[in-house]
Amino acid sequence: MWIADQWKDYEVIDCSGGEKLERWGDYLLVRPDPQVIWNTKKEEKGWKKPNAHYHRSARGGGEWEFFNLPNQWSVNYRSLTFQLKPFSFKHTGLFPEQAVNWDWCSAQIKKANRPVKILNLFAYTGGATLAAASAGAQVTHVDASKGMVGWAKENAASSGLSDAPIRWLVDDCKKFVEREIRRGNHYDGIIMDPPSYGRGPKGEIWKIEESLHEFVSLCAKLLSDDAIFCLINSYTTGLAPSVLTYLLSIEVAKKKGGTVEASEIGLPVTSNGLVLPCGASGRWYRS
Repeated sequence: MWIADQWKDYEVIDCSGGEKLERWGDYLLVRPDPQVIWNTKKEEKGWKKPNAHYHRSARGGGEWEFFNLPNQWSVNYRSLTFQLKPFSFKHTGLFPEQAVNWDWCSAQIKKANRPVKILNLFAYTGGATLAAASAGAQVTHVDASKGMVGWAKENAASSGLSDAPIRWLVDDCKKFVEREIRRGNHYDGIIMDPPSYGRGPKGEIWKIEESLHEFVSLCAKLLSDDAIFCLINSYTTGLAPSVLTYLLSIEVAKKKGGTVEASEIGLPVTSNGLVLPCGASGRWYRS
């Protein structure tokens, strides 16, 4: 498992009974997590006095209960600063487990020792974008949500990267990739975090198990001759890391050589030494 264990401003303090107790900077949150199917005694004092608690509803969804939490606050990871705020369906605007991939992408960019262009698709609030930019890459950031792209720009400003060579685009990722292929554009690295389910601008339905192979095949056409990596993230339950290995092997490594590997990603749990699984990632890179 690839573990995001370099955080100073974030930790999973404990987890039990379908919930996790987290520290985000100075604030403690309790949020549901479907991976936590075990029940242990909630002895950590934070369980009794969190700053906010997201309660899952039996009817689906849920709602926040706030005790003492600001509308917005920030956390740091290495040189990056992220703005956080609680919003719908338990999220805060950041997936801290992805730090293990930010570090990996940064290392690949620095190792290339040349100017590189990176494409970040389904780019959310920009964690991978900022990590790539801070490592010296020119980045194209694409997300269909105007609000998420705006939030990512806030994070760039907080991280001192307002003037970094980042192109911010609000667009449907598949349509954008198809246009880039027609334009003849190429990238040295591609990062993607596709949803399990979604709808396109004209009502097209995206189901990851039906759509991902075609999408990876399209993206492979955008990789330059001397591309350095391709990274796929997935939070889809039941999509094993080996599936990502097969996709990258078929669509990228078969044509470009290099190495493919995939694994679960996770976060260390302070109280008990466990690692909380948080999805899967697949990586192709130059050997």
